[in-house]
Amino acid sequence: MKQLSLEEIDANFCVPRTIKETDLVWRDVREDPFTVYGLYDYKNQVPFRRMPDAVAQTVSPGVAGLAHCTAGGRVRFSTDSDLVAIHVTMHRVSKMSHMPLTGSAGFDLYVDDPLTGTSRYWRTFTPPFDIKDGYESVIRFPSRMLRHITVNFPLYAGVDTLLIGVRETAQLGAGLRYRDMDPIVYYGSSITQGGCASRPGNCYQNILARRTNLDYVNLGFSGCGRAEDTMIDYLASLPMSVFVSDYDHNAPSPAHLQETHCKLYRAIRAAHPEIPYIMVSRFDFDSAYEENIARRDVIFGTYRYARETGDRNVYYIDGASVFRGPDEDGCTVDGTHPNDHGFALFASALGAELKRAFTQGAF
Repeated sequence: MKQLSLEEIDANFCVPRTIKETDLVWRDVREDPFTVYGLYDYKNQVPFRRMPDAVAQTVSPGVAGLAHCTAGGRVRFSTDSDLVAIHVTMHRVSKMSHMPLTGSAGFDLYVDDPLTGTSRYWRTFTPPFDIKDGYESVIRFPSRMLRHITVNFPLYAGVDTLLIGVRETAQLGAGLRYRDMDPIVYYGSSITQGGCASRPGNCYQNILARRTNLDYVNLGFSGCGRAEDTMIDYLASLPMSVFVSDYDHNAPSPAHLQETHCKLYRAIRAAHPEIPYIMVSRFDFDSAYEENIARRDVIFGTYRYARETGDRNVYYIDGASVFRGPDEDGCTVDGTHPNDHGFALFASALGAELKRAFTQGAF
């Protein structure tokens, strides 16, 4: 007897490989009325990237490669089409044993409410498992009405082009805009980049963007967030409303952290004297207890230095406290990288510090 595949047994696991509709109009997201957020000079750069190649190559080979991953990229638009399709070409597809392909190479779609500003997940553009250099996918709605849309880019894929398809008779317009202020800039490790969220919308920055309606830039680099001098200079040059330092995991040692952590703080603070500055220590504190005490001491030492020199807009999050509770052993996929639950907990912890900054009148 032939053994049936899971797709043959349960149609809900079937991933369509072609789009059957012939009445679609395709538009490049680099063109109006689309707006892309979180990616560098997106109208002129192919492939999409998170920072200039010329800068990334001076930091490290790892950053030069990972800068092409589209973590933090989002495209916003509006349409009254009863479906939204994508056609995407990729030069890099990351398949990992501990991260769903929907997170590393998939896009997901949210519907934005213009009255409340909230965004609600609708569906995921799921890539086929044997994806090589891109794919097509379609998401359908139950009716035809005007909707404001956010589509989140993959966390660990290199995207060359993204085309959006809607009915040829449908309206296509601008999407909602984020609050009129500079983006939050996040710098850090693979956790910052989004590993191992099940889909892009579940990385902690996207969760916070939906909760606060604040734009952001994701500069997390798996294994490569080490606060090199050229990276520090680039970070300090960026426009930002908040800076989040979360690279503890990638500092090779407490000594490296000691050498770079306060240096990064001083550079950002010199360029942006008034913005909230948030420092984070690693979550998996018990994995190397004694070393992580030393790491935390370095980070809190920077915080203490900032306070002692008169900075009242600096904040500290003890990573060891983020996952505490009855489900603390269920917040990661491998003891280090958060799952969706872990990311939601961290978004709440970080959101509390942002709220404190709001309350103190920083915004």
